[in-house]
Amino acid sequence: MAAIDFRIQTPLRRVRGLGSAKAGTEHFWLQRVTAFANLFLAIAFILVVISLAGRDYEAARALLSRPLVGVLMGLFVISGCVHMRIGMQVVIEDYLHGGVKVAAVIANTFFAILVGAACLFALARLAFGN
Repeated sequence: MAAIDFRIQTPLRRVRGLGSAKAGTEHFWLQRVTAFANLFLAIAFILVVISLAGRDYEAARALLSRPLVGVLMGLFVISGCVHMRIGMQVVIEDYLHGGVKVAAVIANTFFAILVGAACLFALARLAFGN
């Protein structure tokens, strides 16, 4: 009597050893790590915003030029943009198909980089002046 093969892969996939795209687990964990980091970094961001409420531009520059505050805000931007990119990529991959999906994933990546770069540039201008 022959054994029943319960694996959900085609024989060609088993031979090639491909199975999945090999990136799902990495994206899953990166999404969770950035979500956890964003929890604490968002609290720091909210505290900075509250401390600057009603203060002028020079007070904002003085606060953001402090190394700890500037680094925390930079990490918040980076972690938030990575988290945003991965989250949108999951939505795109689930709901779009074909060439539109590829174009949307590429556009999503460039958008996340653009937003992150603009935010980091603004932080640097505030921290270091003109």
